[in-house]
Amino acid sequence: MSTTVVVTEVPNTAWLCPRPLARCPSRFPLIPLLPHRPALKHLPSEVWSQILEHAFELYGPTGDVPEADAVKLKRGLLLVSKDLNAVALPIFYARVRIGSLRVLDKFAARLHAADQRWDSIRRIPYSAPGRWIQTLDLEPMHCASSEEVLHLDTVLNRIFPLVPFLSNLIVNAHTHLSRRALFTFTYRDGVQNIRVLKGVQLVTSARTDDDTFVELLRACTRLEELEIMGTGIDPTEMPAYDDDGMDIPSVHPLHLPFLRKLVALSMPSSAALFALLCSPLPALRHLTLTPYDEDTVPCSLVPRFIATHGGKLTSLHLYTVKQWPTVLFPTPETLLDICPSLRHASLELPLPRLSLSRAERHELEILSIPRPIQEFWGVLERLLPRLPKLRFVRARDVKWLGEGMSLRALQTGVQGEMSLWRRRLGRRGIQLLDAEWKPGTD
Repeated sequence: MSTTVVVTEVPNTAWLCPRPLARCPSRFPLIPLLPHRPALKHLPSEVWSQILEHAFELYGPTGDVPEADAVKLKRGLLLVSKDLNAVALPIFYARVRIGSLRVLDKFAARLHAADQRWDSIRRIPYSAPGRWIQTLDLEPMHCASSEEVLHLDTVLNRIFPLVPFLSNLIVNAHTHLSRRALFTFTYRDGVQNIRVLKGVQLVTSARTDDDTFVELLRACTRLEELEIMGTGIDPTEMPAYDDDGMDIPSVHPLHLPFLRKLVALSMPSSAALFALLCSPLPALRHLTLTPYDEDTVPCSLVPRFIATHGGKLTSLHLYTVKQWPTVLFPTPETLLDICPSLRHASLELPLPRLSLSRAERHELEILSIPRPIQEFWGVLERLLPRLPKLRFVRARDVKWLGEGMSLRALQTGVQGEMSLWRRRLGRRGIQLLDAEWKPGTD
């Protein structure tokens, strides 16, 4: 006995004919035992790109996953399928973080091998993966000897011309880049795409003429964040600036209309700091400096820099890098008058006797100090009526003792002073914070 399956014109309908040659053949509809499974919807590559970018951010250096495990997880996403690999590979190379010279050598060899195989007939600008790299983070890489520094400089000279769309460069602050590396980075394709430049070490000097790093700043017209580190100072070896030499008409100002955050530590003077001093910085809102007063360090540009660009600052951090021997310099007492728009001020020891000569009230909301000091309480108490928006006072170098400590331990030393400050500030609606608090958290 034969059986025939007939598919009618109605879609997804089939009829079962067990006796097709019978005088009165019968038909039964063929009903599937399982429900129909619809076809998967196709997601555009743009949606997959956003999904993978979010996944890679979770496995980034700031996440909870260890860096070695994060790299394995990212590589695992590349092996799921060919279609997913085509979308994930540019995102995988977009943010590169390298912590050793050995890995950096392999990375440079990979870029050069891809550049040699590049075919201009495809009409794709630059080779891959060089054109995918947007962030190059070398902050965990520390060179212990002069040979390693020279080797790093040579490898960077090979890498810089192959990453035209690089926008973020982060290097270790203890590694000095040579003039050759800075020159190669300045005159490469795509230098105008730089948005973030961090960790560059510069030699402290009293020069005011342009150097290689100033030429780099002139080329980075879209720079938004800049972090430079000086080499400290010996006050007996630094000359003083001439009053007539501070305003040199021939100095060509830098064009940095988007620079909003500047960090310059252990740098009382340099050609780059002088160029920034003589340049308009309309977008500058966050400034971090090591305080150097002109009485102790005659060549210091820090007081004049704050006076020139302090009018629009909303965040000012004065911080001295902890090193031995630690030399602390006083802070200007007229800081609140110089920076009328300041929202967050972080002071350094010795704490200044701040004054406020303006008739109007100040907009300060957060005040950070290294630790509570009884002598500074009188200064702060006198200013509190002029600071109606002050809500937080932070002791950035002190932590509250944990539970289980004795009452005597909580009432002596710095802990006792913090408890006293907390009671006094609490009566005025101001909260005392310790070092565990991070800016941007409530």
